[in-house]
Amino acid sequence: MIKSVLIIGLGRFGRHMAMKFVEQGNDVMAVELNEERADEMAPVIRNLQIGDATNEDFLRSLGVGNFDICVVGVGDSFQTALEITVLLKDLGAQYVVARATRDIYKKLLLRNGADHVVYAEREVAERLAVRYGTGSSVFDYVELTPEYGIYEIGLPEGWEGHSILEKEVRTRHHVIVLAIKRGQRLFPMPHPDYVFAEGETLMVMGSHKDIKELAK
Repeated sequence: MIKSVLIIGLGRFGRHMAMKFVEQGNDVMAVELNEERADEMAPVIRNLQIGDATNEDFLRSLGVGNFDICVVGVGDSFQTALEITVLLKDLGAQYVVARATRDIYKKLLLRNGADHVVYAEREVAERLAVRYGTGSSVFDYVELTPEYGIYEIGLPEGWEGHSILEKEVRTRHHVIVLAIKRGQRLFPMPHPDYVFAEGETLMVMGSHKDIKELAK
């Protein structure tokens, strides 16, 4: 389903968000105060407005209530990001995603209209810490709760040539194999009779403790 997205601020965070939304085929409008930044993104984003998003009349003219998602990507000034977040909600924005660089900023944004706050630097740092601190065979990681996550791990030693059922993945190791990745191909929800092959990686879900034990 195509989403209509408003991106406010085309710094590094806003640019990456905008490009990914466009890549997914969504309908994206971007707002940027700096003309040079706007010009850089003009080849990527067809609907681009140059203006001050802290100006209520300007923001109202965009029809923010018609967008499925409004992203506040302003990172240079927390005061500016907070003002824009409040204005968006006052003008009827359906769902506001904002960026924060400190815990206190995250709390204030959530209390003043943001539906979701991305703590970009912290989230990247935590993912890298888990990736490199869990084991050499962990390639990627997504936290679901403080106790559980989804990991991409290398094929554990001794699993090649054996099936999911034979290795008692769920009953012995307490994890669920969500998909098998072979090169750029993904095979979701493999059957219990699936036999593991050399060079594959596994997308598994389970507790951080159990997956860390598996990925040693």
